[in-house]
Amino acid sequence: MAEAGPVTEIGAHGARLTIDLGAIVANWRILAVRGAGADCAAVVKADAYGCGIGRVGPALWAAGCRTFFVAHLSEGVAARAALPEAAIYILNGLPPGVAEAFAAHELRPVLGSIAELSDWAALSSGRLPAALHVDTGMNRLGLPVPEALDLAGDGRITAAGIDLLLSHFVSAEKPEDPVNARQIADFARVRAAYPQLRASLANSSGVFLDGARHDLLRPGYALFGGNPIPGGANPMRPVVRLEALIAQVRDVAVGATAGYNGRWTAPRPSRLATLSLGYADGFPRAISGRGQALVGGVPCPILGIVSMDLIILDVTAAPAATRGATAVLIGDGLDIDAVGRSAGTIGYEILTGLGSRYVRDYVG
Repeated sequence: MAEAGPVTEIGAHGARLTIDLGAIVANWRILAVRGAGADCAAVVKADAYGCGIGRVGPALWAAGCRTFFVAHLSEGVAARAALPEAAIYILNGLPPGVAEAFAAHELRPVLGSIAELSDWAALSSGRLPAALHVDTGMNRLGLPVPEALDLAGDGRITAAGIDLLLSHFVSAEKPEDPVNARQIADFARVRAAYPQLRASLANSSGVFLDGARHDLLRPGYALFGGNPIPGGANPMRPVVRLEALIAQVRDVAVGATAGYNGRWTAPRPSRLATLSLGYADGFPRAISGRGQALVGGVPCPILGIVSMDLIILDVTAAPAATRGATAVLIGDGLDIDAVGRSAGTIGYEILTGLGSRYVRDYVG
C-alpha cells in the first residue's frame, strides 16, 4: 500500500480562520489614544468575540491593558486563567448563590440591583471590589437613576467594595440620537453623587462621543475590527480573515439548479464551486443568495441555500477557482460589518458566531 501523503490543516478542517493579535493590540492603542487620559479596558466577552480569550487576553495585557470585562462567571474563570493579575469585571451581575465562586477567582461583579449589592456586601465587608451599574436608558440591567442617587452614602456601597460606576449606551453608534445626550447628563448626575468612584460609560462607539469618555473606556467590538462609527471610514484595523477550501468545481448548463430546493437556477452556462464551510461553522444561513466570497480577488456570489457544511459559489468569472484553492469569506475588503449586512444582521453576530471547526492561525 502506498504511503499516505500529508494532510494539510485547511484540508483537514475545511476552512481557516486567521486572527491578527497585532491588529487587536493596535486597535486597543488607537482607542486608548482617543481616551485623552482615560484608562482603556477591554471587553472580551464571548471568548474575546470569538477570537479566543487564551490568546487575546495575554496579548492585550502585554500591551498594557489591565482591566477586562466579560459577561458571565464562567467567562471570568477562563479569563482569570489567561490573566492572573488583571482586574476582571463580570457584566451580567451577581446571580444568587455564586458569590463565593466570584471571590475564589478574584472576579468583580457588576452589581445592578439592591439584592445583588446586599449579597455582595455581606460577603465582601469591603475587602472584595465590585462595580455599580446604573441604568440610564437601556432598561436591561442596572439600578434606575433615582435608586442609584438614593443609595449614595449608603453603607452597603462601602461594604460591597464598589470601586467603579458604570452605565451602557443605547445608541452610541448613532451620535445624532438625542438619547446619547440624555444618558450622558443622567450619568453625570449619578457620578456627582459618587465622587470617590471611577466612572465608565464609553463603549466602542462611545469612545468617539464627546462627554462620554470619563475615567475608563470599555471598547469591545472595535478591538476586533468592527467599525465604531458606522457610516464613516473605519478607523480600526481588520482582525479576522476567513477562507474556505474549494472542494469541487463543475460546469452547469442553462436551467440547472443548485443547492437544496433548487433555489438557484442558472441563467447562463455557469461554473460553480463548492466550499467546505456552512452554517455549522457559524457562517449564517441567512446570507443564502445574498452574500459573496472572493476567489483570486474576484467577487463570486453565494448561490442557493447555505447548507450545514457546504456553500456554492458562482465562479464563472473567477479563473482562479480550482479544486484545492481557497475562497475568502471575510477579509480582503469583505469586512465583518459588510458580511453582517449581507446576512441581514450585524457584524457582532457574525464575529461571535464563528465556530470551532476551523483551523485557527494566530499572527502578529
